[in-house]
Amino acid sequence: MTVAELAGQAGLSVGMLSKIENGATSPSLATLQSLANAFNMPISGLFSELEEARDCSHVRRGQGVTIDRRGTKAGHQYQLLGHSLRGEVVVEPYLITLSKEAQPYANFRHAGVEFIYMLSGAVAYRHADKVYDLVPGDALFFDAGAPHGPATLTRLPTRFLSIIIYPRDA
Repeated sequence: MTVAELAGQAGLSVGMLSKIENGATSPSLATLQSLANAFNMPISGLFSELEEARDCSHVRRGQGVTIDRRGTKAGHQYQLLGHSLRGEVVVEPYLITLSKEAQPYANFRHAGVEFIYMLSGAVAYRHADKVYDLVPGDALFFDAGAPHGPATLTRLPTRFLSIIIYPRDA
């Protein structure tokens, strides 16, 4: 849409639009409503981009923060690959490495849901009363409130991506 077309649809002069755009004048609420109508959006839509903060987390290869999650066991290394600062849900992406020193542990429990994507190695992964044989390329998505974790370490070292999602207030 050109400035002239916008001015025509909003019932404003091109000069007035230029003054608003350059900060030479502040538009009235009526003018803002006319502009919003011309764009076919609510008046709040004119300001949403300025008010909305968007999270972004960039972690370079090999530079994830190594952390101990509640219940971390020997030989289970968790590298946090990103984080969310706001919003109603928390998303925690991890690169998990099970080294040759790792021991099986299938009693992890926490709020939310979890997604696992196998990258290397092999494990028999327990969720509740079932066991899933996972190899590279396999995925598992589950309710993380049930007991879960690697029940049998079939081929070590093992690496998998784990994404945990839960409500922020949990």
